[in-house]
Amino acid sequence: MTRILITGGAGFIGSCLAEKLASNPENLVVIVDNLRTGELKKVPQSPHDNIRFIKCDVNDYRDISAVFFAYKFNYVFHYAALVGVLRTLQNPVAVLDDIAGIENILKLSKNTGVRRVYFSSSSEVYGEPVEFPQNEHTTPLNSRLPYAIVKNVGEAYLRSYYQEFNLEYTIFRFFNTYGPKQSKDFVISKFIRAALRNDPITIYGDGSQTRTFCFIDDNIEACTNAFYNNMYINDVVNVGGNIEIPILEVAQTIIRLTGSQSEIRFVDPLEEGDMTRRKPDTTKMSKLINRDLVKFEDGISKVINDTAFILQ
Repeated sequence: MTRILITGGAGFIGSCLAEKLASNPENLVVIVDNLRTGELKKVPQSPHDNIRFIKCDVNDYRDISAVFFAYKFNYVFHYAALVGVLRTLQNPVAVLDDIAGIENILKLSKNTGVRRVYFSSSSEVYGEPVEFPQNEHTTPLNSRLPYAIVKNVGEAYLRSYYQEFNLEYTIFRFFNTYGPKQSKDFVISKFIRAALRNDPITIYGDGSQTRTFCFIDDNIEACTNAFYNNMYINDVVNVGGNIEIPILEVAQTIIRLTGSQSEIRFVDPLEEGDMTRRKPDTTKMSKLINRDLVKFEDGISKVINDTAFILQ
């Protein structure tokens, strides 16, 4: 049996990854999460009884080391992190604490025979785009925000551990990913929640800033295909949508699809962290998913039809 650790597995993307990997009865999936931003209700159940959940803080070496020594993992998906634009801006020291978790994961992986570590990095590392679309190897990483810096440090750790200890890695740079289980303080879930309640939808600035949006199924398929097919080993992959959409249009689309009476309210732009444009070069991702990505309106409709998490 293949033993897989997912840190941050009670979060949105981590829990969906756990569910997909556990659908293979040959995998034993161990989820660890300190539940600071993750939620126990997101931890999936498996008909194969091959998911284990352990409340654990990866930033505490004694806590996470006990898990490593108990299970002797073959692979690690390190997805644990303090996330959310406002949350990370308001808690910069807590964001920097996640460097300890990265170091703990890599030290323990190196010392317990882990074959490969998969790391959830972020589009935030690119900062304001100086190249468009943003390519994994030619676009400078120029953000000075603590969250982006920690992700960049994590990537440097992975490359260094491979160079010195031959510990293999794959880095996923996630762009905006959305889906039914996403926490309510992210843009898509926040807008849908407001629209379903006919509450005002708040936009920072004039809404001209653009993003691409990746439906969760596309994210998970890309990452698990990389895992099962041994693709992009010791490499970086952008994981995101390929259609650039202004935030104002996102709000208008959600209002239309929900039949909402919500008004759009514009407030002052964020002082930092709200980049004007963001669009990944998805050349590598297209080789992981041999089909069209889920269309934005189709993905939004799927979320609207499954609002159990958003409305709680």
